[in-house]
Formats: sequence, structure tokens, C-alpha cells
Amino acid sequence: MGAVLAAVLGASLAGCSSTGGKRAEDARAAQAAGGKAAVNTPRWTFAMVTHSGDGDTFWDIVQNGAQQAAAKDNIKFVYGHDKEAQRQSQLVQSYIDQKVDGLIVTLAKPDAMKDVVAKAEKAGIPVITVNSGAEDSKKFGALSHIGQDETVAGEAVGEELNRRGRKKALCVLHEQGNVGHEQRCDGTRKTFKGELQKLYVEGTNMPDVQSSIESKLQADPSIDSVVTLGAPFAPTAVKAKEQAGSKAEIDTFDLNAQVADGIEDGSLGFAVDQQPYLQGYEAIDLLWLYKYNSDMLGGGKPVLTGPQVITKKDAAALQEYTKRGTR
Repeated sequence: MGAVLAAVLGASLAGCSSTGGKRAEDARAAQAAGGKAAVNTPRWTFAMVTHSGDGDTFWDIVQNGAQQAAAKDNIKFVYGHDKEAQRQSQLVQSYIDQKVDGLIVTLAKPDAMKDVVAKAEKAGIPVITVNSGAEDSKKFGALSHIGQDETVAGEAVGEELNRRGRKKALCVLHEQGNVGHEQRCDGTRKTFKGELQKLYVEGTNMPDVQSSIESKLQADPSIDSVVTLGAPFAPTAVKAKEQAGSKAEIDTFDLNAQVADGIEDGSLGFAVDQQPYLQGYEAIDLLWLYKYNSDMLGGGKPVLTGPQVITKKDAAALQEYTKRGTR
């Protein structure tokens, strides 16, 4: 470890030249791109367990970030997910039983995760939470939380709707019981000067999502904005709008290639990006830093990755990154 520290310090000192550390960073990036670790620390195993359902492209981006950081940090990365909170908890327990070296979990339904996070802590396994559960992360014993403040993100949406002159918005919640989703809609309502209604849909059934939004828009033509809470639901909302003959603008939380294209061509108004790639990448990096040097950013307080409002003027520049799965 002393040799590793000397190498890291040497690289840091060399980076203090006019290059600003670019050469050292380029070297690390090249090693990682070639599948080679940029460090010679032990081959630790870090597991991530999320509340994702099948086929959610948002979590593909999170995994891309985690895998890139894992390659750089000489980490074996394993991933599990289940939209049912109890099964998510069971997956975490299985990784505790396997004695992984670090855990990354989401707390979309915190009550179901509290006990198993405590078990990980008791077993001496460091835990970082990502994406959801910032309010419960520290009290559950996690080292830190990485993500966006969902209420603040919702407030940003409300402010953007105001700027666009919207008067009546529909907030579409695709996972009942997800505290982060409620916070997004409630945050939007807090700053939005118009009227906001909630619509609960079954997110694992896209035809149902479309028909529910379509029915609502047909029943209430005064709705002039639909806000979806995940990128995969935005194109479905566009189809619902078209079928209903509505003039409502479709806006969304989160970003992917299809959303970036939609903002560019005008079928979508804007997106609020929480930069999921960063959530995966920084979670692995922070666990590695903690294992290697007992470092922790932010003194245990949440490390924010968003929100960033993406509009038409931003979309073209981001399309390259969304297509490669990093935004």
C-alpha cells in the first residue's frame, strides 16, 4: 500500500504543472479504457442493488458509470435489482452472506431496507446509498448518499414550467410507494404557480401508462403540461398526447438518447437530468477511497449530482453522450 500511495502522490505532484494533471488523468483513462486497472490495490468486490424494474434504461447508465470506475479501481462489480422492496432487501442479504467488500443500495422504499443495511454495517461492510433515500441514508448507517435532492429537482421543474407559461400540469407517478417520486411531484407543486394533479400508473405496463395518460388528457383539455418521472415514460406520454389530440407539452425527469432526440426535434419540452452515470461512477470511487484511504467526500452529507435542466439549446451537445450510454 505504501508503494501505491507513493505512486499516487507522485502522479499528483507531477500533475501540478501547467497541464493541470491532464497527462496523469489521460494515462488513467487509457488504462481503464483498455480494461486495465489504474491502481494495484486488492481485487475487492463491490455489489450494487437497486429498486429498478426490468428494461429501465436509467439504470443501464448507472451501471455504465459503475463499471467504468470498477475497471479503473481494480474492483469486481456485481449488480442485482428488483422493483419489489422485499426482494431487493433479500438481494442485499445475499451479498452480505457472500461477504462482499462494499455495498451500494437504493432506498426508494426505505422501511424495507433499514434492517438489512444495519446488518451490512454490523458485518463490517461499508454501504453507500445512491439515487433515492438521502433523508434516511445517514441514520441507517450508510457512509454517504450520492444523487439529487428530489424535492429540489421538483422545484426546478415547477420553476421551468412557470418560465414556459404553463397553467395546469399532470405529474405521472409510475411506481407507487416510491418516496422519491412523491417528492418530485410535491417539489414541483411547491414552486409551480399553476395547478398540479397527480396520476398514478403501473410503470411496468407501458400500454396501461399510455391509456391512462390519454384518458386524462381527453377528459381535461385544459392540461397544458405532462411531467413524467423517468425518461422511458416520456415517449409514451408523447404517444398518449397525440392519440388524445392534446396540445400539452411533454416534459420529463431524467435523460436518455430518445429524450435528447425528442428535445432536439421539439416533441419534448425539457428534461431534468440527475446524471446517473455519476451516481454509479462516484459510488464505486467513494467506496474504493474509503477502503484504501478512509476518505469520504462531504463529511457524510449527500453528494449532489443534479438537478440540471436540459432544454433544446443543450440537447444537441448531449446527444453524443446519450447514444454511448453515459448521459
